[in-house]
Order: sequence, then C-alpha cells, then structure tokens
Amino acid sequence: MVFPVIKVETGVTLLGGGNSTPAMVSQALTQAKTLVAADGGAQIALDLGHMPDAVIGDFDSLDSKARTAIEASRFYHVPEQNSTDFEKCLTRIEAPYLLGVGFLGARVDHELAVLNAVVRHPERKIVLLGTHDTCVHLTSPLSIRLPIGTRVSLFPLSRVTGRSVGLTWPIEGIEFAPDGRGGTSNEACGTQVDIEMDGDGMLLFLPVEALDALLKALGIKAL
Repeated sequence: MVFPVIKVETGVTLLGGGNSTPAMVSQALTQAKTLVAADGGAQIALDLGHMPDAVIGDFDSLDSKARTAIEASRFYHVPEQNSTDFEKCLTRIEAPYLLGVGFLGARVDHELAVLNAVVRHPERKIVLLGTHDTCVHLTSPLSIRLPIGTRVSLFPLSRVTGRSVGLTWPIEGIEFAPDGRGGTSNEACGTQVDIEMDGDGMLLFLPVEALDALLKALGIKAL
C-alpha cells in the first residue's frame, strides 16, 4: 500500500519537466497554492522563482543544482521503475484536486503515459494545463458554459458511449474507442455544453482559455 506524503485540504499544483511557461505556473498556483514537483520539474520551479513544497520521483532527471537548493526534507525518493514520475506523485498526494502543468505538449510518449495514468485513476480530480489545451477525464456529467464556436475535443482511451447537448455534432449513439471512433474538433453550438459518458475512459480537451470555465464546471472554486 502506498501512503500519501503530501496531504492538503486545498488543491495541489503538480509541475512536470515538460512544456510550461511562467504564466501557466502562476495561473495554476493562484488556484492551487501547494506546489509539488515531479522529479525534473523541481529545477523548472526554481528557475521560475518558486520553491516546491515537495519533490517526488525516481530522481533520474533531477538537476544537481536543485538538490543543493532544496532542503533534503522536501525530497521523496521513489526508486521503482514500474510507474512514471507523474503516477508516483499522483499516488502520494492526498488533495481534493490537482492542476498538472508541464505534462502536455513535450515528448509524446511521456504525454501518453500521463493521459493513461489519468484514466486509470478515475477517483482523482486532475486537470492538465498545457500551452494550447486543458484536459480532464470525464468521470461524471459535466455542464460547462463556453463561447459559441469553442473547440471541444473528445478522445477515448477505452470503449465508451455517451450523450451531449450543445455540441455541433451530438455524440449519442456513437461508440468511441481508442482504436476506432474519436471525437476531436467538435465545437460548442450553444453557450452551455452538457456531456455525460456511460463509463470511464473519455478525455475532454478544451482550449487553454477555457480553464476557468472548466474549473467552475468541475466545482473547483477560485481561491
């Protein structure tokens, strides 16, 4: 059994070593003030002027400067190689929600591994924030207010069906599958979009400009 090393009653910003910008990290920290770095994300945090509350990972990407700059009590070394640093963090953080920055838009294999982990942990509320997109696993009905014409992309990582209201191309009656039908580049045709899936496995991608609307729809209140 894995026990949490970080337990907070508010959100956690989880910073990876992939693509991120100062604005993205600042935006996430405004919403989720506890900062946890996944391995090499520690140096990115320091470069942006943020001291991580914890660093979790196998430390194969950890910069020696970060080891020196961060006090030893904040490091949580997990040497096993059966999971990614993202999942090592995910299983050791106890928080109502996580905002993941630096996990989208870099190496494709790393990004796919993160998305796989998100779907395999449907009990966790995780929002990924990238340069162009924000992503969430649809584990419960979602009602979100979006400007008409907003891109709404659905990508399945398992076979799943569902229903929608407010999309240009309704999804009812479609069987989605990772090796079959996807739902990329749909769009909002009304100011409110309602999506309900019949099971786990569907990822929702929205433009990064829709982050605030997504957080509100997920019941994550602004601090």
